[in-house]
Amino acid sequence: MPETIEIQLKKGVLTLCVLALLNRHDSYAYEIASTLSDAIDMGEGTIYPLMRRMQSDGQVETYMVESASGPSRKYYRLTDAGRAALDAQTAEWRAFARAVESVLDGAAPITAPAAKKTDKGAEL
Repeated sequence: MPETIEIQLKKGVLTLCVLALLNRHDSYAYEIASTLSDAIDMGEGTIYPLMRRMQSDGQVETYMVESASGPSRKYYRLTDAGRAALDAQTAEWRAFARAVESVLDGAAPITAPAAKKTDKGAEL
């Protein structure tokens, strides 16, 4: 069964949302997952593999903080690469959202696709 558009959209913006949250303040994975669960109904299990990938990609770095109520927590903070990724993805998201809104509102012109040409230059 194909995924719904909502699931696809959530997957597409998850990294952007995590970058935005970490840009506000350092956080640990469970706190990030809880915030995203409330905001976009994202499952908690999704965050841990994403955080590992973002760390491998150099977008976040970690440090440990002692906790009075249990074991130490691994906190994540943005790196310079993470801030650059946030800026780039934010610009891409906003441009994409504007384009979708334009189509939904009927402002985008509907154009026929360009004719395809064969190897010999003839139109198909």
